Amino acid sequence: MSRLYGDPIEVWTREGQPTQFVWRDRLYLVRRVLDQWVVAREWWKTREGDPGERQFWRVEASPGRDLGSYELRFDTASEGWLLLRAWD
Repeated sequence: MSRLYGDPIEVWTREGQPTQFVWRDRLYLVRRVLDQWVVAREWWKTREGDPGERQFWRVEASPGRDLGSYELRFDTASEGWLLLRAWD
């Protein structure tokens, strides 16, 4: 079962891939990238006409021993990360 969140997170990357993130004051280590995709934003929804991209990652990560799946999003226009979804 998955749950939707949309919570801002802090993410560390290596070579463009997320390696760890902090969500709700807990550090999660990314064990494996399961999927990655990019969606272009519509130019009319931005102020300067620069659409940017939204980069998505589905990862396996854990704050300790419990491994879970998480969907992360990076918005190139705002340079912000969100945790969108988590699977039990």
